[in-house]
Amino acid sequence: MSLKRTFLFVALFSAFLLAACGGGSSTSKESENNDKGSDQPIEAKVGVIAWMTGSGASYGEAITNGLKLANEELSEKGEVKIDLLVEDSAGAQDQALSAAQKLMNNENVSAIIGPTLSTEMNVVGPEADLNGIPIMGTSTTAEGIPQIGEYVFRDSIPEAVAIPASVKKAVDEYGAKKVALIYGNDDVFTKSGYDTMKKTVEDMGLEVVTTETFQIGQSDYKAQLTKIKNLKPDIVLASALYNEGAVILDQARKMGIDVPFVGGNGFNSPEIINIAGDAANGLIVATPWFSEKDNEKVQNFVKKYNDAYGKDPDQFAAQAYDGLYLMAEAIKTAGGDDSDDIRDGLAEIKDFEGVLGTMSFDKDGDIVMEPTVLIVEDGKFKEFE
Repeated sequence: MSLKRTFLFVALFSAFLLAACGGGSSTSKESENNDKGSDQPIEAKVGVIAWMTGSGASYGEAITNGLKLANEELSEKGEVKIDLLVEDSAGAQDQALSAAQKLMNNENVSAIIGPTLSTEMNVVGPEADLNGIPIMGTSTTAEGIPQIGEYVFRDSIPEAVAIPASVKKAVDEYGAKKVALIYGNDDVFTKSGYDTMKKTVEDMGLEVVTTETFQIGQSDYKAQLTKIKNLKPDIVLASALYNEGAVILDQARKMGIDVPFVGGNGFNSPEIINIAGDAANGLIVATPWFSEKDNEKVQNFVKKYNDAYGKDPDQFAAQAYDGLYLMAEAIKTAGGDDSDDIRDGLAEIKDFEGVLGTMSFDKDGDIVMEPTVLIVEDGKFKEFE
């Protein structure tokens, strides 16, 4: 064989090998995707950061219960297979950040649900965004959460939507003109709730007779409540987590303050009733979740949750339950576990029907849905009509 023909043969053979290798890789990948798409569920690791221990453990319990129930249902449907990896934040920023770093760097999760508090999300959200990991808060309601970055979402109604709805309902019902404000000033979540309350009453032209503050873990509110009682407001607006909120209600009623209380999102838990007892009666809140809604999807969820955990789901369980369904929808749209594709899948969600109602994400990653105003009567949350 001549040198020229030998060179030509080698060149052609090399080209054939390159084409075969390239083509084989592409075909193999397409075949793998097709196999997964038709016969096998799409698999993805999703990290969860929740407040599982300490004073707010009931929040974490409800959230993880909702996630587990949703994941069982999704597994049965067979379209996606989500491996949930749960880390405890204990309601602390530093622990939440460590949990997020572990999930992203060691566990290589494709997405994160949580953390529980807006305070925690303020440190975890930027970290997830920097790493290109989509993160969805299911209980973070402070202003500005989705604006942290393009990978940050939430399916919990912001207090900027919920609080005005509950305050307006209370003012209309009771003809209120004078209000007192009380809030926790050492937490992003409760401070944000206060900011929204303050803006709402200003916009409505209501008179603020006093603004009182407290700190997380405080047990004695008599000084603040005595001042409120002496100034005789028509309603009291309170931004607190359920532990402090329940004690405030209990002490207020014992001191003879019998005007309605309007609570921020931290009051949206059955624990407020369990702790405060009859003192919770008259509490008004706005929420995306109402377990007694005449809706088949809602009632099926309530029954399954009750069967599994021996109690009705609260708002935090429902938001987590829908949150995993929203994440699963994004994973299906992505067609795999690529974090960038899952982020894009979340951004595309419009008019998704969940137990909370009809949900869409706006351009910032904030949830769009209508809240329901509830009042506590006879030890139960009821629709405030």
